[in-house]
Amino acid sequence: MNIQLRKYLTLTMQCTATALLLLASGTLFAQKDTTKKTTTIDITSAYKPVLRNSVKINFTAAYLNADTSKPKMNYTVPPQNLFYAYQPISLKPLALQQDTNLDLGIRNYIKAGFGNFSTPYVNAGFSFGDGKKSLLNVYADYISSKGKIKYQDFSQLNLKGAGSYFTAKNEAYGEVKFSQNDTYLYGYDHTLHNFSKDSILTQYQDINLKAGIRNTVVGDFGLKYNPTVQVDNFTGKNKLSESSLIVNAPIEKQFGEAFALKVEGRADITSYTTKNLTNNVKLSNNVFQLSPSLIFASPQFSINGGLTPTWDNGNFVWLPNVYAEAQIKEKVFMIQAGWVGNYVKNTFHNLIAINPYLQTIASQTNTKEIEYYGGIKATLSKHFNFSAKAGLLSYTNFALFINDTASDGKSFKTVYEPKANNFRVHGDLSYINQDKFTLTTGLTLNGYTGFNTNAKAWNTVPLELTSSLRWWAYKQVLLKGDFYMFGGGNYIDKGNVTKSFKGGTDLSAGLEFRVNKMFSAWLDVNNILNNKYERWHNYQVYGLNVLGGVRVMF
Repeated sequence: MNIQLRKYLTLTMQCTATALLLLASGTLFAQKDTTKKTTTIDITSAYKPVLRNSVKINFTAAYLNADTSKPKMNYTVPPQNLFYAYQPISLKPLALQQDTNLDLGIRNYIKAGFGNFSTPYVNAGFSFGDGKKSLLNVYADYISSKGKIKYQDFSQLNLKGAGSYFTAKNEAYGEVKFSQNDTYLYGYDHTLHNFSKDSILTQYQDINLKAGIRNTVVGDFGLKYNPTVQVDNFTGKNKLSESSLIVNAPIEKQFGEAFALKVEGRADITSYTTKNLTNNVKLSNNVFQLSPSLIFASPQFSINGGLTPTWDNGNFVWLPNVYAEAQIKEKVFMIQAGWVGNYVKNTFHNLIAINPYLQTIASQTNTKEIEYYGGIKATLSKHFNFSAKAGLLSYTNFALFINDTASDGKSFKTVYEPKANNFRVHGDLSYINQDKFTLTTGLTLNGYTGFNTNAKAWNTVPLELTSSLRWWAYKQVLLKGDFYMFGGGNYIDKGNVTKSFKGGTDLSAGLEFRVNKMFSAWLDVNNILNNKYERWHNYQVYGLNVLGGVRVMF
């Protein structure tokens, strides 16, 4: 078996070697024969590669259904009521009142003029700063007149500086004011008395400082704050000195978009001292308040609910602070209602601002007010605005002024009614077309009742009507008019006799002609009807007076 296997392997190896030798010799021969044609081999296969068809969106021939619903456009052009000329002010004993508003776009100006009754008038305003980092405004005005009645003279000087400094998140602001008012007590019978001019002079000086800081950007805690500190020093000529410190600290926290919590603390501290009188007094008048409230506000409804615990010279009382507003129709009609309380501090400074012929007081009693009111507000068109409000006020220690009939009657004394009520109705209507045309009218009705200690609401007015017109008739011509009317009240005459004083009507008109960007000429005609009414008994106002001059703007 082994011999046969060996023979088989030897034969196989010989055959393999022979085949390889023949293949190698054939290859060598084919390389040398270059003239022989090359043989091609065709390979046929059943597999054919193909590309898949891409998937396409098949559009149908039908059109899309059209959206026939009417789109709702919420954007509404706001009413053009950015410039308000009417501001409620207390009636001065003299009819002459000048327009001291700084016109929009005028940073610096000087306005000067002269009129009958020997009336010089100067008013100036200056502005510094860029309004982004800092801003400072300085104002000054002076006016004086001499009436036809003996010692029917007055003069008034006001200086004011207000500035702000802006940071990325806060605004620090301050204000300094100085004023001096000289008035003479000429309301006596000149056939019976002959006073020297200096003896009936009432001269008051007021220095007021105020500073505060408020955030312009709400921080991480969502707080809004605006604390202020105010110091006031009011002095009379050799008679009195009154100093007040007022600290107000409001803070508000927003919760979501609808709710907010607001807490406001207030301290009003006053020290009053008389000088050179027979019986001098020294007293303090302090009121402290803390007013927390919860606020809910939505586009259609808002309500403020809170209470104000108050300490009036140590006497503790709760004051309500609840009011709400609801929109019946968006930006067209709104109703409002409230139940609010307030304390009016009867400092001498506050009282003399109402009645400039007041005697030096020997005591101070504050007035508590509680009011229930309801009203409406409406935007009649793009330019008309209307509001009406009716309220019932209840007073505790209501301040009244009566003539000093025990002497010459030229000054007024302050008396208080322990309990009194007042049904008050107020309405106002305005038509405002940007700064081109402005017409405003306001009406107030007072119905005083419930007087016991005093027979009447002495020297109060049952009706007041105020109207104001500003019209740029042409690009260079400004026309203006003012109207004031009040109804007569009651006063006490000699012998403790109750009498009524007549009402008054005061109509004024004026114009300003702008010559160029720098110069303007102006003219004011006051008390056109020459109505020499008496707001305070025995104190007749000036009649017709004319005042004109120029204004320089730079």
